[in-house]
Amino acid sequence: MYYYGIAVIVFLLDRFTKWLVVTKMEYGQSIPLWEGVFHLTSHRNRGAAFGILQNQRAFFIIITLAVVIGIAWYLRKVAGRQTLVSWALALILGGAVGNFYDRLLTGEVVDFLHFVLINFPIFNVADSAIVVGVALFVIDALRDLMTDGRDKTYG
Repeated sequence: MYYYGIAVIVFLLDRFTKWLVVTKMEYGQSIPLWEGVFHLTSHRNRGAAFGILQNQRAFFIIITLAVVIGIAWYLRKVAGRQTLVSWALALILGGAVGNFYDRLLTGEVVDFLHFVLINFPIFNVADSAIVVGVALFVIDALRDLMTDGRDKTYG
């Protein structure tokens, strides 16, 4: 299916960028791309978003497996009928599998995108895909509420 292909592309892009960070940068090294605004910073996270729930590897593996199975099932149901939801699910699926892979193999997630200017937590491509996917899902839900669900064939 087309949307599973998108999830695979997200996963591969995430893997490639993390591989570059792990092989080309020292842990803790920060490379300014825009000094004082945006850096590439080699970091590891043993928790979830913003570093919460540190060292809960088994919990994350179980939850992620359940989420991935649920997303794959739901994607199969809506693919082709609800384009925005399908894109959202594909992005979330690719991102979830990307971070799952890290946690399963090493117990930590490689993060490297660092907005220094606003002191935002360091994140990665998988995190970005998940956030964009969730945003698309929310947009779709809001659009559905605004139309009272009258047109379920949009996309």
